[in-house]
Amino acid sequence: MSDRSHSLLEIRPIIPSAKISENMSSDERFQNVTLRPVIKMQNELLLLVFQNYITKHKNSFYELGMQKRLFFIENAIQKDIKFRNSLKGIIIGQFTTEEYILYIQNSSSLNKRMMQMVVERLKDQVQFFEITALQPA
Repeated sequence: MSDRSHSLLEIRPIIPSAKISENMSSDERFQNVTLRPVIKMQNELLLLVFQNYITKHKNSFYELGMQKRLFFIENAIQKDIKFRNSLKGIIIGQFTTEEYILYIQNSSSLNKRMMQMVVERLKDQVQFFEITALQPA
């Protein structure tokens, strides 16, 4: 294992609830071993990137009710290809070379899992995007 791979694995959070079993699919295993820890580690950056996305879209997010805000998050990630690719880069850039080799074998399916996990993470933390949370103390 390279120094880079070793260093990346060292800084990742451990997720005790991420169970691994012999009968799970390779995609599910990749999700629990790689995607969940990387997305958790990148959480703060993902929040800031989405906050910037809101700003670049003239803060229309703040004029929406809660259900429409959740839809806005989903829509931004599903429909805005450039934004989605940026999010994928934030996550893929934290893969070890070994993980990247596994990823490219089934990238389409893994991308769907990855983006769904990011959508859920942002939706679960939608309160972060309240206007009061964005103003300096």
